[in-house]
Amino acid sequence: MLLPFFATCPKGLESLLLDELTQLGATHLQETVAGIGFKGDLATAYRACMWSRLASRIMLQLTEFTMRTDMDLYLGAANVAWEDHIQPGQTFAVDFSGTNEAITNTQYGGLKIKDAIVDRLTKRHGERPNVDKRAPDIKILAHLKRNNELSITLDLSGPALHQRGYRQQAGEAPLKENLAVAILLRSGWDKVSPLVDPMCGSGTLLIEAALMAADHAPGLLRVRFGFMAWSGHDRNAWQEVSAEATVRATRGLKNTQVQLIGFDQDKRVVGFAHDNAVAAGVANLVDVRVGSVENLTNPLADPQNPDEQTGWVISNPPYGERLSEFPSLLGLHQLLGDKLREQFKGWHVSLISSSPELLSCLRLRHDKIYKLFNGALACELRNYQIAADAKTARPLAVDFANRLAKNIKALEKWAKSENIDCYRLYDADLPEYNAAIDRYQDYIVIQEYAAPKSIPEYKARGRFYDLVQATMAVTGVTANKLIMKVRARQVGREQYEKLDKRDQWLEVQEHNAKLLVNLYDYLDTGLFLDHRPTRQRLGQLAKGKDFLNLFAYTGSATVHAGLGGAKSTTTVDMSNTYLGWAERNMALNGLNGREHQFIQADCLSWLREPGESYDLIFVDPPTFSNSKRMEDNFDIQRDHLELLGLLSKHLRPQGLVVFSNNKRQFKMDLEGLATLGLTAKDVSKHSLPKDFARNPHIHNCWEIRWA
Repeated sequence: MLLPFFATCPKGLESLLLDELTQLGATHLQETVAGIGFKGDLATAYRACMWSRLASRIMLQLTEFTMRTDMDLYLGAANVAWEDHIQPGQTFAVDFSGTNEAITNTQYGGLKIKDAIVDRLTKRHGERPNVDKRAPDIKILAHLKRNNELSITLDLSGPALHQRGYRQQAGEAPLKENLAVAILLRSGWDKVSPLVDPMCGSGTLLIEAALMAADHAPGLLRVRFGFMAWSGHDRNAWQEVSAEATVRATRGLKNTQVQLIGFDQDKRVVGFAHDNAVAAGVANLVDVRVGSVENLTNPLADPQNPDEQTGWVISNPPYGERLSEFPSLLGLHQLLGDKLREQFKGWHVSLISSSPELLSCLRLRHDKIYKLFNGALACELRNYQIAADAKTARPLAVDFANRLAKNIKALEKWAKSENIDCYRLYDADLPEYNAAIDRYQDYIVIQEYAAPKSIPEYKARGRFYDLVQATMAVTGVTANKLIMKVRARQVGREQYEKLDKRDQWLEVQEHNAKLLVNLYDYLDTGLFLDHRPTRQRLGQLAKGKDFLNLFAYTGSATVHAGLGGAKSTTTVDMSNTYLGWAERNMALNGLNGREHQFIQADCLSWLREPGESYDLIFVDPPTFSNSKRMEDNFDIQRDHLELLGLLSKHLRPQGLVVFSNNKRQFKMDLEGLATLGLTAKDVSKHSLPKDFARNPHIHNCWEIRWA
């Protein structure tokens, strides 16, 4: 008698599973999202449980009905002959998925089915069955579709079928076993040719390949299936399926000669892979070794005939989710592409990643792309054929690389002569490579500007990755000293928000000043490079004067004033974090006396209060701020006259205000200044350093005095 069954699988594996079930004798197959409906006898279901390398679960369909109310759910579930499936004394559990207007909570849906089962079995057996959510004898699965059709099935699998039973330990983010099989099948591997995994982790790809090559059923490694406690279980049919699988595995393990070789740079993880291969019974087929991509060579190459032996390279390279992880990943993929061209000429290559851009960094031309899912993560599997005459990849972003090299040549000697080791190398010089690149000693910081909406995201991301790779090649920076950030339009003090928590500090030199920067934790580093000449001039002007630094950020201008011989300094900022940073900067330069004050306050509110007057004032306010700590929002164009009016109350008769801001096309209200008795001189051109000469609008700077 044909029975209705349903096999689930990860999305993207449906067509492969359909072919597999067909080979196992299933009929009336119907493909759906993440699963296949089919019919067959119990032996067919048992073969699927034993042999399916792709299915997550095999389920017997018990009933299907339309459910619009919770009463429909109860009655439909109560109509199933549960006494034919659950024996007295057995435990069961119900898993419910899906919602509609009547069932808005999956726990409630499961509870209604549980009540129906308990009520029916209590009537039939005279005793109430028990529920065991952790390890039930019988597991019932219910799924409510969007069209209000509800299916109730009995789980024949027990633990998910991808849990073969051999995985003793695993490294980070291991592949599920059925996804590994899908990768092997989509790669076109013939189960005979050599297979190399250069980043094998805990060995899942290699072990699944060994099981396939040896005709070893994955179900033989399992101790328990869900159907074993089921009332309808046919033990004779199962014994036949199990005996056949045992014979085939014994024969296959004896006769298989396939070469499966894996490498991983982590000795501990290589140990995991070996232990897993032993547990799977395929240790004689799987050879795992400690080795990095950097030192990757073809383990099967014959020095006399290097191109004679070919096979497959199949792997799951790491792909990070955080931008800070990408420099090392970019370098890894670029290196992997180079090694594949050098060492595996004529070989097939299949690699899976959730980042197509990282796969593009291989600089290999793919033959085929498959969409797969690693859990909920959408991935691409790309197949390549390494040409027998493969050559070194053409350098990427040649125009950009040439421009960057030219800039470095022009700036390095200048920076050394100026005694500075932090400066800008590139600032969107070429429109298609839209980023800023700064050097901090031997560190490189790349800030990607948000691409225009007219540029497709994939194209902008691809160009950015090309830029990063070219930067690494031109500068020679190592991946651990390259920092990547994304710079979009910031609101208020968003540029000061934390991105990371490394708390890693670097002491840098700027003329005669030592300053601390943090390259990782914030969008900005603690040092605005374009204001370098302004800080230097403040140092030249400060001798013997009382100096005020408003909106002081990390106090770098205060340091220069202090080193220039200021009589006193007052540093005001709203953030205690940055005031603490400013104090550390001052202490680093031996500026520790009582004459140096640090005040945490909203600068505008602080200016409104009567207080000291100063000879030299530096103010570098934000373009716009709506910080909760400020009494009102602030717009530099709208409010600069009010700000300067407040400043004038603290400015001595011969005093000077150095006023800077970063608003493009800022217009000083000269007439309004005149009514305050002040006059302003635009010194923006003189305040631009050589490394920002291409961008005259990076900031504007004014010197303001009493008229």
